[in-house]
Amino acid sequence: QVRLVESGGGLVQAGGSLRLSCAVSGHSFPILSLGWYRQAPGKQRELVASRTADGSTNYADSVRDRFTISRGMTWNAVTVDLQMNSLEPEDTAVYYCYVQGRQSDYWGQGTQVTVSS
Repeated sequence: QVRLVESGGGLVQAGGSLRLSCAVSGHSFPILSLGWYRQAPGKQRELVASRTADGSTNYADSVRDRFTISRGMTWNAVTVDLQMNSLEPEDTAVYYCYVQGRQSDYWGQGTQVTVSS
């Protein structure tokens, strides 16, 4: 059973930083890509950052140069982190980790990020 566990959300002042982490375990398929989406109240879910299996990264224009996605491993999980710097109130949203396999995508439960002005 694939499991994605997110951590690191919270409340921060504008200009501050947060680091989101996601641990992916229980998968037996190749991961084609992984990354983070976010959804603000009243808005559609949008891609924030992604990383493909060959290491290519993609960022939303609004976060480019402020956010950095990275992939790692622990003894029992693949991890995908999102370092968020120079946070703005517009970054306030629920952030979701995802993993793309050949046949299905898997999602985490979401973690709230709130940036106060």
